[in-house]
Amino acid sequence: MVYGYARVSTNGQCLERQIAQLRDYISDDRCIITDTATGKSFARKGYNSLVGTDTTAPLLHEGDLLIVTSLDRLGRSYIEIQQQWKHITQVLKVDIKVLDMPLLDTQSKDNLDGRLISDLVLQILAYVAEKERISIKERQQAGIAVMPVGCDGKRISLKTGRATGRPKTPYPDNWDEVYNEWQSGNITATKAMQKLGLKKTLFYKLANQYRLSTN
Repeated sequence: MVYGYARVSTNGQCLERQIAQLRDYISDDRCIITDTATGKSFARKGYNSLVGTDTTAPLLHEGDLLIVTSLDRLGRSYIEIQQQWKHITQVLKVDIKVLDMPLLDTQSKDNLDGRLISDLVLQILAYVAEKERISIKERQQAGIAVMPVGCDGKRISLKTGRATGRPKTPYPDNWDEVYNEWQSGNITATKAMQKLGLKKTLFYKLANQYRLSTN
């Protein structure tokens, strides 16, 4: 059997271009499995139907072929893609073909050579992606290190002149009144949460944020 897999990250994106490419190799649309889900995770309904889970059997069987238009349709992280690649080719014993990267095709007259070349290419891609990730992180850290620090302790962007980092969580309108009641021992923390309409985690987060800002 030949299966195709197509994925987009959001509902606003169109699967049709990928599906059209896959139809050149697959005549039955029922064999083209799709997902609308982020590439950050492999917890996807369509993908998991292909490879199986702890509680479900995979659609893919030994000797089948899985086709994707591009490697990033499988996922964003090359490290995780490597793990999935090994599972598909070594555990399920299924071939993979990546349309926009001909070297990533485990099919070959000599199947062993095809798998070896594809595995090596995938390892190189994973290495390059990891090096780039580290490089980006180092550049970001270097950029942050030279930013001046504002009076609130936040770094100031040299480009925008604004404080960096996530904005602080806003306080409810009656925060000061209820907070002071709680601090004076007139009401319990539980009662304060009820008056403010806050859950426990957010209440204590705001309390700590408020305490730091007033010290």
